[in-house]
Amino acid sequence: MKLAKNIQKIAKEVLLNEADALRKLSSLVDEDFEKCVLDIYNSKGRVVITGIGKSAIVANKIVATLNSTGTPALFMHAADAIHGDLGMIQKDDIVICLSKSGNTPEIKVLVPLLKRTGSKLVALVSNVDSYLAKQADHILNATIDEEACPISLAPTTSTTAHMAMGDALAICLMELNNFTSEDFAKYHPGGSLGKQLYLKVDDIYAQNEVPIVKEDTTFKEVILEISSKRLGAAAVVNGKDELTGIVTDGDLRRAIEKGFDLDKVTAAQIMSGMPKNVNKGDFAVKALNIMQQNSISQVIVLDDGKVVGFVHLHDLLKEGII
Repeated sequence: MKLAKNIQKIAKEVLLNEADALRKLSSLVDEDFEKCVLDIYNSKGRVVITGIGKSAIVANKIVATLNSTGTPALFMHAADAIHGDLGMIQKDDIVICLSKSGNTPEIKVLVPLLKRTGSKLVALVSNVDSYLAKQADHILNATIDEEACPISLAPTTSTTAHMAMGDALAICLMELNNFTSEDFAKYHPGGSLGKQLYLKVDDIYAQNEVPIVKEDTTFKEVILEISSKRLGAAAVVNGKDELTGIVTDGDLRRAIEKGFDLDKVTAAQIMSGMPKNVNKGDFAVKALNIMQQNSISQVIVLDDGKVVGFVHLHDLLKEGII
């Protein structure tokens, strides 16, 4: 069946419409935006975000972003607010109300009630001449030229603009709060992302055996050490117990292929020098990156320059950070 519409063309027009709106949005960030950010930063309360319809969905997303980046926030549905949920708002809270038009009946009912709480009111709107904007202490201007839908009615570009403005607000606060990757890990402990941010080599290596041989260890003894510890490799140390190399299963095979006298050859003669290593206090993701970049399956763990263990690729798989 021949399609009457060019689907790819329509999709591209939508994306370009929204991209253009976001570019224009950057010019609307003004002094009032800055004052709003500083008020939230200096506030002793929380950020309460409200809206109705599609705005409520966007409000939920902004709440989630604020909470995950260190700014306490909660969502209050505009319809539920007039049926008891206003009780969640405290005097020191700052309320952000989302609305494209700023003139809907629900907003006109809600705004006077919000003002009575004594909290500051912020309007995130696409109409700065609206009732909501005129009642607000601060305006986050998310004005757009048109929606991306062909009849310019379905919330598309406007919701994208509101969400992007919420992201800008959250990241400004994140910067002011000096929010670090360690802080981020506290709020995201689950899943592979969380483990990449907090799991350390210290938490993993102790479960493994520690295959170590001296430089003058015989070929046979190296095989026994590697086989008994079941990691496919052994660290090689000198007389001062300093790491000088590593012997892997591959090194053993290559020694045989090269025709070494296996009764006389030592670990120092078959080892690979300068083995990849991490310190026990490093994040586990560093060990993963080293393995991936060098196509190896294990790295040696050091503590003050001494070999204390190994981290194997299987350990990282088991922990779920891959």
